[in-house]
Amino acid sequence: MPLSRTLGSITVTALTDSEGAFFQPRTEAFPHATAAHWREADRRDPTSVTADGQWWLPFRSFAIRAGDGPVTLIDAGIGPADAPAASWAPVPGRLPAELAAAGIDPADVDTVVLTHLHSDHIGWAVTGNPGRPYFPNASYLLQRAELDAAEKINPGLPAGLVAPLRAAGQLRVVDGETALTPAVRLLATPGHTPGHQSVLLTSADQRMLLTGDLLVHAVQLVDPDLSYAHEEDPDEARRSRTTLLKALSPTLLATPHLGTPFTPA
Repeated sequence: MPLSRTLGSITVTALTDSEGAFFQPRTEAFPHATAAHWREADRRDPTSVTADGQWWLPFRSFAIRAGDGPVTLIDAGIGPADAPAASWAPVPGRLPAELAAAGIDPADVDTVVLTHLHSDHIGWAVTGNPGRPYFPNASYLLQRAELDAAEKINPGLPAGLVAPLRAAGQLRVVDGETALTPAVRLLATPGHTPGHQSVLLTSADQRMLLTGDLLVHAVQLVDPDLSYAHEEDPDEARRSRTTLLKALSPTLLATPHLGTPFTPA
């Protein structure tokens, strides 16, 4: 059964699509991390490193549901065997089975928030040939800055993702901070990609930040100033990460790639 946390009436369920070793040594992915950084990161997140020192990471989506209402899905995983992430990620993913184990039918999902357009976050958004939205009743939310940069991020995105969503009338473009409900708010956190967004949940005195790739490894909790090699704009990504973590501390993080899905910060 997928792991979940509750904030008031809201249940947040972590859905692990797959997991595997990263394609690059972690010392190259985080070139400024020191041996001390790695020791502390491995202490905090011991399952993220293999016996031979590789970065082992899960690929997660998160489902948000208030009571028995409709579901908001944060990100769409790595996808089936023919998904865009197949060139580097451990496809096929198991998100359909994870949803079923959590009692969620794809038709129950009324909103899909795509934190950004990297291939390991969009895999189940559109499937088949010709491509169709996997979640038939959902609006897919994307920051305008991310949509504008889609072709630069991946030349296949306009035809493979954006066009099918538009044709189905399921693409919703947002600009900056946007309230979805009184408890669910989109936050613009650019840098990893031009239109990266995170999701903040609040309920009474509780809050949870669904980070997307605002941070991708515990080493960036040890030192949020550390850049990741695959950030489009490292300086902007650093500002987004350090500013938000400082502003929200303490909070609970829900992360796609750390060893455990829910991490206090």
